[in-house]
Amino acid sequence: MPRQQPIIEVNAVGFQYGDIPVLTNLSFSVPAGDYVGVIGPNGGGKTTLVKILLGLLQPTEGSVTVFSAPIRSVSERHLIGYVPQRITHSAGEFPATVREIVESGRTAHLGLWRRFTPDDRQAVQAAMAHAEVQHVQHRRLAKLSGGERQRVFIARALAAKPRILILDEPTVGVDVAAQEKFFAFLKELNTQHGMTIIFVTHDIDVIAQEATTVLCLNHGLVCYGSPHDFIKEEYMERLYGKTRKFVLHHHEP
Repeated sequence: MPRQQPIIEVNAVGFQYGDIPVLTNLSFSVPAGDYVGVIGPNGGGKTTLVKILLGLLQPTEGSVTVFSAPIRSVSERHLIGYVPQRITHSAGEFPATVREIVESGRTAHLGLWRRFTPDDRQAVQAAMAHAEVQHVQHRRLAKLSGGERQRVFIARALAAKPRILILDEPTVGVDVAAQEKFFAFLKELNTQHGMTIIFVTHDIDVIAQEATTVLCLNHGLVCYGSPHDFIKEEYMERLYGKTRKFVLHHHEP
């Protein structure tokens, strides 16, 4: 799809925990409908960036705008869907059914005291159908596989009908076959439904094959552009040091 006006703008953002700097002078913009892969070393600031984009942390310096408004004042936070890190591991402890979890995704949209309307129920059904989990909607989450749990939490995010979907390493602990289906699903959301996706991962191969734009982060911006451009020795050294070697796998179309 053609590139559009920025849906997210990050301008000279810095952040530190106490005296420890985590992000420094970070600037980039994300056009509506883009699929951005965020990659970098442990401790490089990826999860901190996600929390800033969600409005959970306030930058020490600089600014972030989402939907052309400062993130802290955005009234439609439900338009940003979020799938947190390692959710499939901890999800087995949830004493809830699939449907109950997906319904909870409407809470931000509804507010705490409003009752579900027919439109809300339709949104929940549509989200489960889109994520292909409607056939397990009455099952407890603990009874599902890692790949199924993954789709449940995607459905939960989709129930609010977001325009942006942010995922923080959601494939950890999920088998390869389930991951392939998952990435095909994300590609469909992006290309067929125009959803803006920001995907945080350690997997360079995934980024190269799936994302349309790559953001390399190591406290500051290392590179931001096409997947074909970022796999260069100079960028890899700035991300991971000179001792790391990488092999990129090319998949047949």
